[in-house]
Amino acid sequence: MGNAIRLLYRKCCSPTTDDKPHGVSALSRDLLGFETTSQVPEGLGSYVVSSIKAQANWYGKILEAWKQAKPRPQTDEEAARLVITTLKGHKKADVEGLLSFYRLPSPGKLDEIPNESPVSVSEGLKFELLTLPVDQKSVADGDTVTVYVSSTDPIVSSTLPKEVSLAAAKRAKARENKNYTEADALHKKIIASGYRMINVQNKEVLAKKFRIRLRGIDEPESKMPFGKESHDELLKMVEGKSLKVLVYTENRYGRCVGDIYCNGKFVQEVMLKKGLAWHYLAYDKRPELAKWENEAKQKRIGLWAAKNPEKPWEWRKNKRGGN
Repeated sequence: MGNAIRLLYRKCCSPTTDDKPHGVSALSRDLLGFETTSQVPEGLGSYVVSSIKAQANWYGKILEAWKQAKPRPQTDEEAARLVITTLKGHKKADVEGLLSFYRLPSPGKLDEIPNESPVSVSEGLKFELLTLPVDQKSVADGDTVTVYVSSTDPIVSSTLPKEVSLAAAKRAKARENKNYTEADALHKKIIASGYRMINVQNKEVLAKKFRIRLRGIDEPESKMPFGKESHDELLKMVEGKSLKVLVYTENRYGRCVGDIYCNGKFVQEVMLKKGLAWHYLAYDKRPELAKWENEAKQKRIGLWAAKNPEKPWEWRKNKRGGN
């Protein structure tokens, strides 16, 4: 009887989730939070019938499956399939409730998971990052995002300097003893090494800094027409979100060049289709990038409202030449 009442509440009376992040991005964020705190997200109990202990068990299983997925889920559909497959054998009401909590699609028959091929990944992929939520200051311009990745991520933990790990431990002890002067000095040392302490669900997480250059596109510089619009659109898309980054190389400025996915959306695709970026053909010949750029040209939206907008690489060349 209690389970039936809880399910009725979830379907009819539970608070709306319109004001909170949802989909694959929210799930990836909560998995990262669970890895750090071992806490399931607040409000989940209104959607499922099992205990918090059982919920923690699910998240542990999903987290492990998420880490092993190659590539990790990029869309809501892929995230739903991973959840359903991982929790096969658990109560149907719990699986459906978990999917509903994140507004992920729920197949009509849980035992009939569509066998779809994974999203294609270009050759040359070096590694994949799952970031902590991006803050407002992380977007410098329309084609670069500064992100932080938890030190528990295998990519970061495998190269974490011992002195940084020790500094983080000493800082935690200093804060516990309310020695904030020492804690601040230790944090400066951590930051100077390319790391930072980030607050995640009221717990500090040691994270590594990565500067990501969006692969295959070039966007207007800040002083060019549509430079501000390009910056603002990118910020609106990624602020507060956990991102998935597929890194292919590093450029001469020390930035990782990669594809960014946010809440199941391919960021470069959005920027090109809105006429806020050029296809950087000299460095990336993917036909889909050219296709999305041409769509914006034909619609004359964004920077393509002008007859012959100046290309950013030509603008930079002219500036270097003193013209």
